[in-house]
Amino acid sequence: MPDLLSHAFIAFTLCTLLGLRYPWLTHQYVTVGMAGAFIPDITKIYLLVDSATVGNLLGVPFDWSAVHTLGGSTVAVLIGVTLVPSDERRRVAGLLALGAASHLVADALLLKASGHSYPVLWPLTGYYPPTPGVYHSTDPWMSVVTGGLALGSWLLVRRVGVDAVSS
Repeated sequence: MPDLLSHAFIAFTLCTLLGLRYPWLTHQYVTVGMAGAFIPDITKIYLLVDSATVGNLLGVPFDWSAVHTLGGSTVAVLIGVTLVPSDERRRVAGLLALGAASHLVADALLLKASGHSYPVLWPLTGYYPPTPGVYHSTDPWMSVVTGGLALGSWLLVRRVGVDAVSS
């Protein structure tokens, strides 16, 4: 759970600080960015529905882990964009993509026994980049740090007078 909370805090911080530059980025849009940060973890649905089951149902090879890559997240963002009115699609696409990208970058920093991350840029390449091994996904201190950054960004925005979070 600390991992998912950290992703929400990271997206909140990024979107809130961007609200200083873009006045249209109100709390509703910050929420969209935070939702985008959850997209790569849609892959966790494998706990309920096995990849083989979906593959058999669709009649094609299928693996949930593809969602946790650049290609899979891009497809999920594009699906999400179709759910909003056409005049909102550009902003929603950008914020969903920002949230998903922040998630993928944060996960590329995870400590792995192999010393390599996952194929983040799939389908462009199947390369497993080396990871600096900054933290484990279960480390609670990461939520404390990212939560502190989120609180700091919220306080900064309130102090500056741009109410990007509660407009």
